[in-house]
Amino acid sequence: MRLEGKGSVDNKFGGVIWTNHALARMRERGIKQSDAWATWRAPDQSRYANSKNVWVYHKTLDNVRIEVVAKKNERNEWLILSVWSKKSEGKTKHKGLNFTLLVKKIFG
Repeated sequence: MRLEGKGSVDNKFGGVIWTNHALARMRERGIKQSDAWATWRAPDQSRYANSKNVWVYHKTLDNVRIEVVAKKNERNEWLILSVWSKKSEGKTKHKGLNFTLLVKKIFG
């Protein structure tokens, strides 16, 4: 996984909208935005989340599993809500947030 500088993320990268929460988490976790985008665009697997119309996409890159949480907004545009990574051997950089609580926090 490659580390990006603080100013090198874009809230419209790859034709999708990235929430401030997702951008901040990528910076904190050292996840390259292009790796997160590749995870969303061409995941190894995806699953429907517990929250309405929300999907979790994941892909393993360089022995790190990246997970991207996304949904479509009312204008049918994709929003990237959050991003985290887990080392392949099971250690996680994600602190186990309750996913439903996260979505409620982002969307009120």
